[in-house]
Amino acid sequence: MFAAGFQCAGCGEWIETTVDESGGSKQQYVEDCQVCCQPNVLTVRWDASDKEFTITAELES
Repeated sequence: MFAAGFQCAGCGEWIETTVDESGGSKQQYVEDCQVCCQPNVLTVRWDASDKEFTITAELES
């Protein structure tokens, strides 16, 4: 598990999360914001050159 963060698409707060690297280099799942409780669809990608995960968030519709 890797520590990572994303900015909530609803309230803009930065949220700490963990990413399970065994899920592959591209993952997508829903995680509720810890501040405003809105569901965020997270798209997680592994950047092999930087050796880090990047996370983008959008509100679940």
